[in-house]
Amino acid sequence: MSATPETARKKWQGRSHALDLEGIDFAAFRSRPLEPETLRALRYMHDVEHHTVCYLRDLLVTRLHRDPAMTTFLTIWVYEEHWHGEAIGEVLQLHDEPGNEARISVVRQRLGLHDRLRPLLSQLSTAVLPTMSALHLAWGAVNEWSTQAGYARLSQLADHPVLSELLCRIMRQEGRHIDFYQREASLRLEESPLARRLTRSALAHLWAPVGSGVMPKSEVAFLAGYLFCGVDGEKAAARIDRQIDRLPGLDGMHLVSRAAERLGPRAQLAS
Repeated sequence: MSATPETARKKWQGRSHALDLEGIDFAAFRSRPLEPETLRALRYMHDVEHHTVCYLRDLLVTRLHRDPAMTTFLTIWVYEEHWHGEAIGEVLQLHDEPGNEARISVVRQRLGLHDRLRPLLSQLSTAVLPTMSALHLAWGAVNEWSTQAGYARLSQLADHPVLSELLCRIMRQEGRHIDFYQREASLRLEESPLARRLTRSALAHLWAPVGSGVMPKSEVAFLAGYLFCGVDGEKAAARIDRQIDRLPGLDGMHLVSRAAERLGPRAQLAS
């Protein structure tokens, strides 16, 4: 028997907490600093984690705000993602780089008209097409899968024990976010052929790696190439694509593999 909305809310409330940093030896980054490529990837991840509150803004103007189980999850999601950004910001600061408020204020100042229009576009889309909620949730699932896989790849590439432990803790929380997005997207896609068609078309034509609307194109291309190209990177991208395949109506899209190929080093060399 499926859980009631009240049970789901209590489950999320009981498991929510700021990122556990007990035992993380941040001072180790002074004695063993990270490589430039790792820091570049961390800047990207820091900015995206801190932008989650702006994604929340775009979701709360849609029909999703009517569902109390959904708003409980979204509240917890943005809270936990905030602390992911704070922890990464501390790592940046230990490398004498701006992090957290000092960096985020600059990032948000450079966002253009499209970012200001996003809430209006989200609201209008679900007012006209109620099935757009399925798209928002499927999009969220794809982004969460990509984010978790990105942290795993960065941990592998950096080969730094303290960073690996920090990213492992972040990934555990990301896993719970994935579970929610996947379940809610699957339910909505399963019940509506229109939702499946709309979501498939929108993802095929509009989806880009998480952070594409926030980060400069050069940084999106760098991260796609650094994390998801090469033998191990391509395997990681294929695993995400297999997860997407399990969402109703979204099999065979190869979203992440195609994005990595389009944005990665080979594409840059050909341009």
